[in-house]
Amino acid sequence: MARNVQGLRATGRVAAIDLRWERAPWEPLVDHYAVYAARGRAPETEPAALVGKTVYPHFTHAVLGPAAVTWHYRVVTVLASGARGRPAGVSASTVASYATGQPLVVVGSFDHKGLEFALSPAGNSRYLATFPNGVDYRHGVSRPATDWPYLHPGPADAWAGRRRHLFTLRFALDAAPTGALGLALWLTDTHATIPGKGVLAVNGTEITTIAFEGGATKGSLEGDATRPNNPLKPSFVELPLPAAAFRAGENVLTLEKTEGSWHAYDAIGVFAVTGR
Repeated sequence: MARNVQGLRATGRVAAIDLRWERAPWEPLVDHYAVYAARGRAPETEPAALVGKTVYPHFTHAVLGPAAVTWHYRVVTVLASGARGRPAGVSASTVASYATGQPLVVVGSFDHKGLEFALSPAGNSRYLATFPNGVDYRHGVSRPATDWPYLHPGPADAWAGRRRHLFTLRFALDAAPTGALGLALWLTDTHATIPGKGVLAVNGTEITTIAFEGGATKGSLEGDATRPNNPLKPSFVELPLPAAAFRAGENVLTLEKTEGSWHAYDAIGVFAVTGR
C-alpha cells in the first residue's frame, strides 16, 4: 500500500522555493519522493514536469530568476516496490530580487551564470598575475570580461597569495538618491566549508559584514548553474542600503574578503527599489 505525502508546505525566497513535508514511516519502504512543478497550473505527474527526486522530506526548487513568480507543485511518494501514493499539492511564489528595481550600477547579468566574467570558468590559477592588486572597476569604462574576475578570493586561498582581496566598483550618479536602495549580490557558488566573510563599504563608510553561505566548491571550475544536473550551489546576498551613503558625482562601493575562501560571481548591483 502506497504512502501519501502529509503536511506539504512551501516557502518562497529570492530565486528559489523550499518545500517540506512529513517523513513517511519506514514501512513500507520508501524509495524516494518525486517533485513535479509547473507555472500557471498544477503540474501533471509526468516526466516533463519532474524537477527532482529526493530521499529526504524536503526539496529546494532553485535557479528561478530575479522576478517574483508563482510555481505549483505536486509531490509523490514512490515505494521500493514501485507503488506510488496520491499526489499532494501546494503553491508558492518567489520573492522579487532587488535586481528587479531601477539599476544605479550593475556588473554582470542576474542569470545564474558567471561566464561573462574575467578568467571564467576555470582560470583561477591566472588570478594573481592578472589582478595582483585586486579589482578597480569603473562603470561605463571597464568590462566584466576583462576587468572583474569570476572568483573573489580570500585569505584562505593559497592560489591567491593567502591575503585579503579588495574589489572596488566606481560609478557616477547625476544626483544623490533619496529613495530606498538595495544591494543584490548573486553568486553561482562558494567554497563549501570556509565561504568566509567580506566587509561592504560605500564611499569609505562601512555598511556591514557579509557572512557568505557555504556552497559546493565547484564554482572554481564551472560557471553555469542553469545547466541540467550541474553541481553548483548558488546563493544570494540581498540587503537594504542607506541612501545617505551615496552622493551626486562619483561613488565608490568596495567589498573586501576578510575571512575564508572564495566566492564566485553571478552579478552584483545597486538598485532603487519600491514596494519591498
